[in-house]
Amino acid sequence: MLIDSHCHFDFDVFDESRDALMSRCFEQGVVGFLVPATTYASWIKLEALSESYPSWRVAYGLHPYFLEEALLSQIDFLAEQCEKNQVVAVGEIGLDCWPNAVDMQRQLAFFIRQLQVAKSLNLPVILHARKSYDLVLKCLRDTGFKSGGVVHAFNGSLEQAKRFLGQGFVLGVGGTITYPRAKKAHRVLASLGCCDFILETDSPDMPIHGFQGQANTPLSIPLIAQSVAIIRNESIEQVAAQTYNNLLRVFPKWREDLL
Repeated sequence: MLIDSHCHFDFDVFDESRDALMSRCFEQGVVGFLVPATTYASWIKLEALSESYPSWRVAYGLHPYFLEEALLSQIDFLAEQCEKNQVVAVGEIGLDCWPNAVDMQRQLAFFIRQLQVAKSLNLPVILHARKSYDLVLKCLRDTGFKSGGVVHAFNGSLEQAKRFLGQGFVLGVGGTITYPRAKKAHRVLASLGCCDFILETDSPDMPIHGFQGQANTPLSIPLIAQSVAIIRNESIEQVAAQTYNNLLRVFPKWREDLL
């Protein structure tokens, strides 16, 4: 049983193909989907869609990439919306130090406020951390956040991985590890314990090796699991079982009986 722990199935690109694509996912053994919000407007769309798709779990948050149009006052409604819609996490939130990113002081203001909301609700978080691992870890320490979560699309060193693992996080493993040139990512993955990671796609972004230039989908999860199994010298069945158990541990509000 495979789960895509990070896919943006609510994006408009899937509006015409969503139902057919989900049917194909079920046929391939991908039976659960965690869909994190990116903007305030996406909270409303996610609420409506999740009622139609019982295999979905959702998270609400304001993604650092989309903060130019966001308002800090929107975070005042975050706790209420999270409780109303029984989300499994706050996310996707974090810090992005990529060129042309939103002003860092603005990002920090939103990130810290959202961490405080997650802390107040005892919810894990889905972290977006691009070239910002040390700063994100500092924010976690400064806010006293202890509820863990997942570091989405982790691509750091083993030392950085251990620091997040020590804070109760697991690492999101996705399409990057399917690329033969991603030697550092392979070494880190091979060194992780079986309890340290979960599988994700970031659909429609981060296509896997051999599918560059195409929209990614949760159908990539079995291929990612296959790459993980090869790198770690394990069976796909082991990878599926480990990552499923890790997901339930880090997202305790994910109700196992609905899968």
